[in-house]
Amino acid sequence: MARENAVLKGLAGRFDDELRFFRGWLDKPKAVGSIIPTSSVTARRMASVIDLSSGLPVLELGPGTGVITKAILDRGVAPENLYSVEFSQDFAAHVRRLFPKVNVIQGDAFNLNETLGDKRDLVFDAVVSGVPLLNFPVPQRIAYLEDLLSRIPLGRPVVQLTYGPRSPIPPGRGSYTVEHFDFVMRNIPPTRLWIYRRRPHA
Repeated sequence: MARENAVLKGLAGRFDDELRFFRGWLDKPKAVGSIIPTSSVTARRMASVIDLSSGLPVLELGPGTGVITKAILDRGVAPENLYSVEFSQDFAAHVRRLFPKVNVIQGDAFNLNETLGDKRDLVFDAVVSGVPLLNFPVPQRIAYLEDLLSRIPLGRPVVQLTYGPRSPIPPGRGSYTVEHFDFVMRNIPPTRLWIYRRRPHA
């Protein structure tokens, strides 16, 4: 009986997350990339790029219902070393309730200097991005990436999920490299992960 209750509780929590995500999509379809939250498999793959030995904080953009946030914490990142920027006020409040020690900031990931405020000069180990970039013009996506790369050491990654077949940030348009990281079938819809790094200067 106890096991059945635990299973039912888990299913109820999952349904709550999906319902919350769907409501967020209805309210702001441009800010939410899918009507279903990211799968835990995808989230773990994204979190796997983090180098715990660096001692640097991690920047998460677009945590949504907190699935990726949980994976980052499960990876071993201390909550106080995780900065999560969420555009939706409802999602930001939800993630704060789930992870009260995480630095959850409600604001615009495309304007991080203003959003991060007095933390704008922090150097991060890596950036984990769930922002639905395909909803934005290509020049805005490129500017977004260039800004993120300026906040991490040379060679460290920005990992980005997308539901399209190609990189949402096209190669050859800036001082960055593009690497296909993974294709996750166990996600609805199936998801591609891309990694971007600053191109070393010649």
